Amino acid sequence: MAETFDTIFANATVVNQDGVGSRDIGVRHGRIAAIGSLARNAGGEIVDCTGLHILPGVIDSQVHFREPGQEHKEDLETGSLAAVLGGVTAVFEMPNTKPETTTEAALADKVARGRQRMHCDFAFWVGGTHANAADIPELERLPGAAGIKVFMGSSTGDLLVADDAGVAEILRHTRRRAAFHSEDEYRLEQRKPLRVAGDPSSHPVWRDAVAALRCTERLVRIARETRARIHVLHISTAEEMQFLAHQKDVATVEVTPHHLTLSADDYARLGTLLQMNPPVRDREHQAGIWWGLDQGVADVLGSDHAPHTLDEKAKPYPASPSGMPGVQTLVPVMLDHVAKGRLTLERFVDLSSHGPARIFGLADKGRIAVGLHADLTVVDLKRSETITNRWSASRSGWTPYDGMRVTGWPVGTVVRGRRVMWEGELVTPSTGEPIRFQESLDRRVAPKW
Repeated sequence: MAETFDTIFANATVVNQDGVGSRDIGVRHGRIAAIGSLARNAGGEIVDCTGLHILPGVIDSQVHFREPGQEHKEDLETGSLAAVLGGVTAVFEMPNTKPETTTEAALADKVARGRQRMHCDFAFWVGGTHANAADIPELERLPGAAGIKVFMGSSTGDLLVADDAGVAEILRHTRRRAAFHSEDEYRLEQRKPLRVAGDPSSHPVWRDAVAALRCTERLVRIARETRARIHVLHISTAEEMQFLAHQKDVATVEVTPHHLTLSADDYARLGTLLQMNPPVRDREHQAGIWWGLDQGVADVLGSDHAPHTLDEKAKPYPASPSGMPGVQTLVPVMLDHVAKGRLTLERFVDLSSHGPARIFGLADKGRIAVGLHADLTVVDLKRSETITNRWSASRSGWTPYDGMRVTGWPVGTVVRGRRVMWEGELVTPSTGEPIRFQESLDRRVAPKW
């Protein structure tokens, strides 16, 4: 008996774990039902993808959508709109909102805000603090929880955990992989006098490479002592990448498009728009990050989408806030690197889909395989476009890549079988649901090792 499908994505070049090839994808009830040469009369809707590549849905595992508390910069709806317009099908959102996401009630509130309002699927990091360490075994397994996120530097209030004892107490209670912002707060405090008023290029002088490496070395030592798994976010230094290459048994590694694409040379052009934590550094560090990507040390790409308004960014340094939009530009910026021969399309898929599914244990996403969610990012590798502020859907209304001409463009975002974005238009809004994780399906406490 012939199979029938709700939708067939036909005539595409599919990039998957078994290579690149011409295939159709049949979708039924939001999941992939068949891959191969499918009869055209078996689908209720035929989507012709001739000349296009279909990738597993891109997952951005580090975004700041600012809701609740700072909706003038971004909210879950506008941030997720930027995501799907850029080809991103799922996001992990960060806990430094107001109130901070550190309790079961705060997480449940965010999940309720996102459900059927966000345009992509979602999970929320729960902030690990001195106060909630004992609650972590339950918090990290709640529905919609991406895991525990700890700020060892560059945060305020309860979310800052700068001391070894506090980090160790959190890691002793984790069973899932915990994510870390790794900058040594003590060194940052000592070096604050090195900030030059009105000169954002002094930002990487203040937050130097030693502050990053010292903290990452401390973090890995504590992880080994507590027998925990860690994920080091937004690597910004060559030295960290060299160090982490020998710590893969305990540590996974994130890189960002801005650290791979922009450099300290751009402070003269962008000023505070380039200001990030950890900083964008010189080209030697950028080359070291590319080395880690090329050598397989890097596991995932995250945008670290962290929008502020242009009025806020216009404040003179160091009163200006750190952060830039990035979720909408992740795919086109990285596809441009593919077009330039800097990385392969398969490696991009490994970093943006397979990697997040592998290290965070996604239950339904991350590959094009029968039975999984039909999350697809459809791209035109030959299409040349210019990224502009006008294209940005973020409430902040700007991008550091304004005016950048790229080759490779997202033309379709499919979430659980539904075309959410097609040819730059939102066609199926507000279908977002919480992501499911394998380690949250079984509520029994699993062994650490």
